[in-house]
Amino acid sequence: MAVNYFTHVAMEVREILASLGYRKLDEVVGRPDLLTRRAVPAGDRAELIDLTPILTSVDPHATRPRLHVVNRNVRPSDTALDPEIMRDAQEALETGKRVTLHYTIQNAHRSVASRLAGEIGRRYGSTGLPAGTIEMRFKGSAGQSFGAWATTGMRLILEGEANDYVGKGLCGGEIVIMPPSEAGFVPHETVILGNTILYGATGGRLFANGRAGERFAVRNSGAVAVIEGVGDHGCEYMTGGVVVVLGEVGRNFAAGMSNGVAYVLDLDEKLPSRYNPEMVQLQRVMSTDDLEQLYALVREHFEKTGSPRAQEILDTWDYYRTQFWKVSPRSADAVAQAVEPVTQPASNEPDLAERA
Repeated sequence: MAVNYFTHVAMEVREILASLGYRKLDEVVGRPDLLTRRAVPAGDRAELIDLTPILTSVDPHATRPRLHVVNRNVRPSDTALDPEIMRDAQEALETGKRVTLHYTIQNAHRSVASRLAGEIGRRYGSTGLPAGTIEMRFKGSAGQSFGAWATTGMRLILEGEANDYVGKGLCGGEIVIMPPSEAGFVPHETVILGNTILYGATGGRLFANGRAGERFAVRNSGAVAVIEGVGDHGCEYMTGGVVVVLGEVGRNFAAGMSNGVAYVLDLDEKLPSRYNPEMVQLQRVMSTDDLEQLYALVREHFEKTGSPRAQEILDTWDYYRTQFWKVSPRSADAVAQAVEPVTQPASNEPDLAERA
């Protein structure tokens, strides 16, 4: 339908150009002399509009080009870090030697390290490189899709903040984000990541000493993450993986979550009114295995980010372990019973018993 629509648009444009005596759009670009003002009834408000700036040629002597003179207008700030990263990582790609690379990052830098992930995949497939072979340390504000598709062997450590889609498609790499050491704010009360973090992730780990925006871990199917608060729709449509939230969550948490598990620290008893109960259940009392997994992830989060919140939880574990909810999918039978059955329209056909 979209192809047909634009085909018809193109046909009509050609007809209009032909009626004016031109063959292509380039011939009419910058030609206000081809425009005339349509007559409007007297007293119409359209009479108040002055179209002179639009209908007057800005280059009446035709001394300047009317069309583009370069193939692409690249903004001066439209730079990329990936070419530099690829050059610096060549030895590691070739020999597997461990390297640590350092960069200053800006929010104009998008999809940082995704080219490296693609090259690792091309050379080594889904196996990737040994964990932590290529460690990249960044300072500053990352643009969208920081660490997208990071694969096994990649570790990205960001001291600063990041925009949306961090770890999109994460498939084995590790991402660590923390505020600058000189930051004056409380990390677990401050958003340092944007929306839709870990969208479609299939593996890997994310540790962030701060809060994230909406739709955290949406469609996550295997990544492990520790975060200190999320906005609305957290863990939406999650089909695998483990998420630990050391703080508040927004409304509609775990909507459509069919697998995986989330542990949420809920000091104010807000989660029961904010989660989506259609497919998941809440548990305060957890098994020994659950508590061991939760403790290990909080400890790893502290070791990698220096989180004061994580340290407080570890220091007073006997208290805090009772303040977590375990959010996990209910059984298929329980979900089916919770879904209201669809009323079938009446039929004149006899049922199977009558047919028999």
